[in-house]
Amino acid sequence: MSDHQLRVSKIPRGTVIDHIRAGQALNVLAILGIDGLGGETVSIGMNVPSDRMGHKDIVKVEGRELSQDEVDVLSLIAPEATINIIREYEVVEKQYLERPERVVGVLSCPNHNCITNADEPVETKFEVLDDGVRCEYCETIVREDIAAHIAVE
Repeated sequence: MSDHQLRVSKIPRGTVIDHIRAGQALNVLAILGIDGLGGETVSIGMNVPSDRMGHKDIVKVEGRELSQDEVDVLSLIAPEATINIIREYEVVEKQYLERPERVVGVLSCPNHNCITNADEPVETKFEVLDDGVRCEYCETIVREDIAAHIAVE
């Protein structure tokens, strides 16, 4: 198979997340809340050859377009990724990720003493740093495995 052949077929409509750092596709699925039980049709390519990146991951989710919150969190773990919105088998919109200045309500603070982990109606707020995120309440910095801190609804 040449590198120019499609490894996964085109989707009729939905989202293709391309140029994900190799090994991060499962974290992308976690961010999107996809666990295989929701009925979504999902295609994943992991460690696929890439001229630009050496190797990359790619995720295709049929019938779903991403929310801005999902895109913001994706930018934290896959800043090189591109989001392609597909309709009628064609790319109708291509979005390059930009890291937001802050993310609200999508990550949980690992500090058990943080006000966001008490039984208080406080939404988490994290400032985005060059190398991680910082809780705006307790100043805890998360640099590793940000995907593990995605708030489960």
